Amino acid sequence: MSSRKGSPPAVQNYRAGCDRTWEIASGEPDLAYTDQAFPECPTCPHRVEAEGAAPFCTLRPLNTPHPFAGLAGLLDGLE
Repeated sequence: MSSRKGSPPAVQNYRAGCDRTWEIASGEPDLAYTDQAFPECPTCPHRVEAEGAAPFCTLRPLNTPHPFAGLAGLLDGLE
């Protein structure tokens, strides 16, 4: 019996919080940029510093809404 491998993920453009973009072959909804190689990375407001892990920035596919975008009008609905 032969097993068929799926096709490789398509190349997508991913964007960091600083608006830099990368072309990456991945189907993931978020990726972590761990190099932190740009001069502003140490003070970037999008930098995540999780306990016990290296700092990173989240990369998301272009044209993908922010994961909390759906909460934008939440307070308006509570008034």
